[in-house]
Amino acid sequence: MTEKKTTQTIWREPNGTPLSCLEKIKVLNENLEEIKELSQDALEDAILMGGDEKQLRSVLMQIVDELVNPYGNKGQ
Repeated sequence: MTEKKTTQTIWREPNGTPLSCLEKIKVLNENLEEIKELSQDALEDAILMGGDEKQLRSVLMQIVDELVNPYGNKGQ
């Protein structure tokens, strides 16, 4: 099992101002940790099943690139 690490990300509003709501920051950090854990599991599975690490990394990056903002450019 991997050790959970606290992110050092300073979450910001679209105008660059740091978020100040601790609950929002907590949720964002928890979401990021979940994404990291799932991605790590997928990478390990791919390698163990003989898949290509570079391909899996590329697919994960493509998934991020294809994410859609359902709220438009709110705040920008």
